[in-house]
Amino acid sequence: MPMTYDDVVAFALRLPGVEHGTAYGRPCLKAHGKFLTRLFEDGESLVCPGVPFDEREMLIEAEPDVFHVTDHFRNYPYVLIRLAGAHAGTVEGLVLRQWRATAPKKVLKAWDEDRATGTA
Repeated sequence: MPMTYDDVVAFALRLPGVEHGTAYGRPCLKAHGKFLTRLFEDGESLVCPGVPFDEREMLIEAEPDVFHVTDHFRNYPYVLIRLAGAHAGTVEGLVLRQWRATAPKKVLKAWDEDRATGTA
């Protein structure tokens, strides 16, 4: 079943500190006041920050129909993900990693403890 932006939003909003916001005049998701992700202008791809260049190249090489980059993002650690062909677990993993990069240590500690005890 193809993944949608609504699926991404539903997943992300379950993470502490995630809320709707705007970036460059477009709707996006923010975590702890920082950019988390948004739908790309093509209406089909997710803008995913925090992906190192070497990892981005491996993703694009492995699944060029899913992962891509435009000239605008070429010099930044971002990858674009065509949601219709993406595996939910992969997308959620990348969003979660970026969320963890923005989360305060106190929030991460509580989150990790909840995961370890199975309370969340």
